[in-house]
Amino acid sequence: MEAVLSKVAVMLVPALLAIMMHEVSHGYVAERFGDPTARLLGRLNLNPFKHLDPIGSIAVFIFGFGWAKPVPVNPSNFRRPRKDMIWVALAGPVTNLLLALFSALLLRLLGWFDPASTATAGIFMQLLTPLKMMVAFSLYINVLLAVFNLLPVPPLDGGRILMGLVPDVYAALLSRLEPFGLILIVLLVFFTDLWSMALAPVINVLVLLMAGRQMVLVEQAMRFLFGH
Repeated sequence: MEAVLSKVAVMLVPALLAIMMHEVSHGYVAERFGDPTARLLGRLNLNPFKHLDPIGSIAVFIFGFGWAKPVPVNPSNFRRPRKDMIWVALAGPVTNLLLALFSALLLRLLGWFDPASTATAGIFMQLLTPLKMMVAFSLYINVLLAVFNLLPVPPLDGGRILMGLVPDVYAALLSRLEPFGLILIVLLVFFTDLWSMALAPVINVLVLLMAGRQMVLVEQAMRFLFGH
């Protein structure tokens, strides 16, 4: 039980911030383009109870990623619904990449700190090690969310971006796919080589580029949290 609580303590704050900031950014950009729906429904804040999806929250601690309740967006309030929706959809992955970059910078900074003396080493490491793991997990989960959400399958952000770029006839076909999108995503991730052959390599390369020499800390955090 103590080990489980330790893992939850490391993952909770980074996961909540990554997921909630992703959704809030959609609502914020949507309002900039003329749609106040998210604000009117009280979704432009970081109150976790406004955003958390029970299944998505549990998935974070099992699979290392999850989701929140989507922020409602009404494209009919946009001046250019299809084009403006591209920017709204991009806001989520871009926000996660910015959080990942901030986490990487913080991780590199923490990597410079070492105990000043053996007398304070024990206390120092008790505080520093969990903090490093939290920041390392923050880097990982934000990169994962950015890459995963850019898959060109509606209702993921990548699918909405694709719908705004293709001709109307293909956008209509993609919109018909949206009700079955989550099933398709599950099939692709768990029953094909998409994760091992495409997503995982891209995620690992981006994390490595951002973490640099501190990649070892990310690997240590992932072994502690997920045993790999």
